[in-house]
Amino acid sequence: MLTDEMKKEPLVFRPILRNVIWGGTELYRLKGLRADGEPVGESWEVSAIPGHESVVASGEYAGMSLGSLVERFGSALLGSGVVRRHGFRFPLLVKIIDARQNLSMQVHPDDRMAAMRHGTPGKTEMWYVADTAPGARIFAGFSREIDRDEYRRRVADSSLPEVVASYESHRGDVFFIPAGRVHAIGAGNLLVEIQESSDVTYRIFDYDRRDALGNPRELHTELAAEALDFRVSPDYRTSLPAADSQGVTPLVECEHFKVARIDVSGQHRVASDGESSIVLVCTSGTVTLICDGKPTEITCGNSVLCPACMTGGFDLIGNATVIAATA
Repeated sequence: MLTDEMKKEPLVFRPILRNVIWGGTELYRLKGLRADGEPVGESWEVSAIPGHESVVASGEYAGMSLGSLVERFGSALLGSGVVRRHGFRFPLLVKIIDARQNLSMQVHPDDRMAAMRHGTPGKTEMWYVADTAPGARIFAGFSREIDRDEYRRRVADSSLPEVVASYESHRGDVFFIPAGRVHAIGAGNLLVEIQESSDVTYRIFDYDRRDALGNPRELHTELAAEALDFRVSPDYRTSLPAADSQGVTPLVECEHFKVARIDVSGQHRVASDGESSIVLVCTSGTVTLICDGKPTEITCGNSVLCPACMTGGFDLIGNATVIAATA
């Protein structure tokens, strides 16, 4: 792997827009794209999922897939720490989600179950709420103790939502969704999702919705029963510390990723030690990234991947809120 040749500049990818029945048109607007009439629920900003790999939009590596870049540059892109923990694969999937309708209630398997059943990593994720409509809600975790028998009864009679905790969501809220936790994004939420590089979802309850052909959407009741963590927490929201003197607020740190919010006002220096690449998602305002004197503009609703070889760090200049994720 030619780890010493990668250019020290951020990668801008073409967004992968996913047409889903619960999506809307906000992602078209955010990205300055012409709506084609199909509802879009997800923009996959940085993805190494086979069949849905991010492709570089411009610059030295235009037209190259993320997987090809990993194969060519290895640790120069991924970071030495990422290679130690995950090998030569990009370990994150980063999305922006526009929920105009409720998403299904669902659960994701952990690494052990996903490897055994699907040959993939599991799916632990986190959500940063970038914007909400009045009355929007997030559903996460069981509100009281139930067992598998009650779970199956409630799936059968469509009463599962009665035992799932529900929260009114607000801009800046954070929810950590470890593998095994029942959850759903409610209508009216626009959020950033950082997750393991996996696309395995077990759908449990879907409001009896039909697909484009009029068929009920598939449920995965028994797989979900195996994956679910039935333990109850008094509060599934993430309590955030105050921002530090540089405007950085830690959001989530777990074995799979570390995520922070950066409130940029003027100029902010981002350190990079070569252990991991850094994904930046701009959720409000506009910021210019300066590395080795070269500017890259990141507007609201757009993202960049900063390769690990950008050691020594870079500057963000502007007035913006930026979500930063490392593996």
